[in-house]
Amino acid sequence: MDDQLELHLPAPAATGETPLVPARMVNEFVYCPRLAYLMWTQGEWAETGDTAEGKRVHGRVDRPSAPLPAPEALASDDETTADKVVSRSLTLSSETLGVIAKLDVAEAEDGVVTPIDYKRGRRPHVAQGAYEPERIQVCLQALLLEEHGYRVEEGAIYYAESRERVRVVLDEALRAAARAAVSELRLTVSQGRIPPPLKDSPKCPRCALVTICLPDEVRALSGSSLAPRTIATPVDEALPLVVQSQLARIGKEGETLKIADEEKGDQRVRLIDVSDVALFGNVSITTPALAALMEREIPVTFHSHGGWFRGMAHGVGHRNVEIRTAQYRLSFDEAACLRFARELVAAKITNQRTILRRNWRGPAEERKVALDRLRAARKSAGGAATLAALLGIEGDAAAVYFRAFAGLISPPGDKPERAEGALAPFRFDARNRRPPTDPVNAMLSLAYAMLTRHLTITLASVGFDPYRGFYHAPRYGRPALALDLMEPFRPIVADSVVLSAINTGEVGPGDFVVAATGTALTQAGRRRFVEAFERRLSQETTHPVFGYQLSMRRMLVMQARLLSRFLLGELPSYPHYLPR
Repeated sequence: MDDQLELHLPAPAATGETPLVPARMVNEFVYCPRLAYLMWTQGEWAETGDTAEGKRVHGRVDRPSAPLPAPEALASDDETTADKVVSRSLTLSSETLGVIAKLDVAEAEDGVVTPIDYKRGRRPHVAQGAYEPERIQVCLQALLLEEHGYRVEEGAIYYAESRERVRVVLDEALRAAARAAVSELRLTVSQGRIPPPLKDSPKCPRCALVTICLPDEVRALSGSSLAPRTIATPVDEALPLVVQSQLARIGKEGETLKIADEEKGDQRVRLIDVSDVALFGNVSITTPALAALMEREIPVTFHSHGGWFRGMAHGVGHRNVEIRTAQYRLSFDEAACLRFARELVAAKITNQRTILRRNWRGPAEERKVALDRLRAARKSAGGAATLAALLGIEGDAAAVYFRAFAGLISPPGDKPERAEGALAPFRFDARNRRPPTDPVNAMLSLAYAMLTRHLTITLASVGFDPYRGFYHAPRYGRPALALDLMEPFRPIVADSVVLSAINTGEVGPGDFVVAATGTALTQAGRRRFVEAFERRLSQETTHPVFGYQLSMRRMLVMQARLLSRFLLGELPSYPHYLPR
């Protein structure tokens, strides 16, 4: 209720078990409580041009210099302390305040110390000379200096772009506001209660964490009538590096990865341009290269020669414990898992119907029968009483869908033939795997393996444990949550790529090796298919709920973020991706 009274209590005193709050986080809390919670409690961060510029501005002052003389020495009349003393990158802390801060610059002159904080940008034209969050941060630095025995009369903020130094008056009102902000932040953190997103705030579009916070999206899914702004769609500047040549060896040279190949020669890729690395078969990678990728939190996935996902190597991983705690809690709640699984299967069947509607090439009567049966299966999924019953419904729907799949493939005369060799047309009778016995099933299996890889990486980067799911049973080495989240995307991404590769002639019947042990793509065919898959992920699409465009690669990240917001209690339900 908006008119409900609140009792404001001070935060408990900091102890050895309680981490001290950085003064910078108090600045963020005053600016946006949700931003501070995401950064401090959940360990979220995203680099932007603004944050990179801020690091550059702090580069000079972040180099520690001589420490400040003791307070007694500054207070004495000794001539050695009469000159100005400048100390850079000075760290102070206080358990009484519960705060720790790194002062960019502390100037001592005539027994008085002035904390100076460096900021990028230009001085704002406001009455106090600086915005409240920045003034509170400087005030906390002053309080720390005073607690350590120094005399402080004022603070200052230096704006790098306009090269102006602004004086900060340390009056009682500012001191009280600084102490209150620390107390409120520590109480918010101790209660584990994430603040709600700002409402239609001009602060959001340029915020570094806008794609993680999803302020407009969370409010829209919670009933707000305001349409989300197009703020969560950054360009995919870093892309996957897929290496398939069995003679390739990946090493590190400076800030690049060197791919040495006896047949194709050497190639170099900048580390900054790589989002993840996929190694197929016996591709080797050196320890320095692997260490550099782990240091930058760039995951490396390992696949069999045929594309089966074997595992992943990455750095220390995401620090967001709250997401994994909520994930584990739900995974042990059988009723909640069943509710989630019902919606998951219903979304998958809905998207299977969408693919049939978009791509059908057979008789209209068969199309209607398949769509009607899938509609009935979708309705039955919503009323499944057990997971076993739901698995049966999903299996029946899959049988209907794949029986109709041949009607989505264009006749051989409608497309060019790329590959040489056997030119028999593609045939598809039923879904089979382990191993796939025909070219279409071989491409489907490879597409599902690649989609599993992408979602495993995405979920781990967001903070989930990809191996603990809600629908797929946990099993050693099985990324159950990735398989869960993947279900609605199977037809939209994987099946769509297979149909496109066949119907455009990008992959032909001659691009496969058929043997008694199964069917597999040749190296050249697999390279073209992987390229088609990655192009599909880079294609722009309109979000069916939010109305703005983003790539399918970014859509996977968006859905993982929305799943985290649902598990943390910010959304009433998980919104599946259901294109029209």
